[in-house]
Parts: sequence; C-alpha cells; structure tokens
Amino acid sequence: MILSREELARQAGVWKAAGKRVVFTNGCFDLIHLGHVRYLEEARALGDVLVLGLNSDSSVRQLKGPQRPLVNEQERAALMSALRPVDHVVIFEELTADNILLELKPAIYVKGGDYSLSDAADTATHKPKPLPEEPTVRSYGGQVVLIPFLPGHSTTDLIRHILQVFKQ
Repeated sequence: MILSREELARQAGVWKAAGKRVVFTNGCFDLIHLGHVRYLEEARALGDVLVLGLNSDSSVRQLKGPQRPLVNEQERAALMSALRPVDHVVIFEELTADNILLELKPAIYVKGGDYSLSDAADTATHKPKPLPEEPTVRSYGGQVVLIPFLPGHSTTDLIRHILQVFKQ
C-alpha cells in the first residue's frame, strides 16, 4: 500500500501501540531486478512490517543524474508495493532519509552493502561510502543493518547491458 507522509505518521503510532517491529529501507528502485527482491526479502525477515521509502523523481535526478529515473515515481511506487516483502511505500523528496526516519523511528534501518557503518573496519580493497543516516538512527536507539548485494545484479549493470544489446 502506498502511503502519504501523514498517513505513515498515523500508521506508525498504530504499529507501535500493537508492539510491531518496524523495518525501514529506502532507495531509488529504478528498474527492479533480482538483487532488489532478495534484499527486500532479507529486510522483511528482520521485523513485522517493512516500509520502503522511495526517492521521488526529482531526488533521483539529483542523486543519479538528469537521465534518471527511467521509471517515474508513481510507477516505481506501484511496482514496489506489489512485491510480497513490502508492506508500505512512501515517496520522499529529500536526498537522504533522515527526516522520514525521525518521523517513523523504525526499530531497524536497512541499507545495501555499498554503505559502511562508523564502527566498520576499513579494508584497503573495499571502502564503501559511509551511511549518512546512521547518526540519525542511533540518536533514537534504532539499529542499522547492512545487507550485502547479490553479486552480478545492479541497476547500473542492467542499464549498461540494455545499451550494449540495443546499440545501433
């Protein structure tokens, strides 16, 4: 089900009163692939309710460039809400999920393996970008979980493959 920010705030109170463990994740989810589905299945298994924050078209353009998204926010929201692991979708305009995390205060915030936590050991071969929302989640006592990527499955790789296949 696709919710507005206001509906999400009301629903969050209902979930908390019922003792539900809320899990939140967010992203662009432009061109859905198996890696997304597996990631969402793992995220959903961590709690009772999975809320997916979907970057708006304008925020995707700022994050990914002027040619993205390939699929508009309303269609992406409908696709994501149709996936079994996803209970609710909310579209947000911001570049990070900090504000929506403070509104929802989920027990668990889930992101992909392209991020690192402040207490993660750095390695010389792989330096994921720091998760900007980590301090926000920690500020209200939430937990951050990073789920590794499914190798060989990314939207960028999918776009490259499509361009190669249909190159004139």
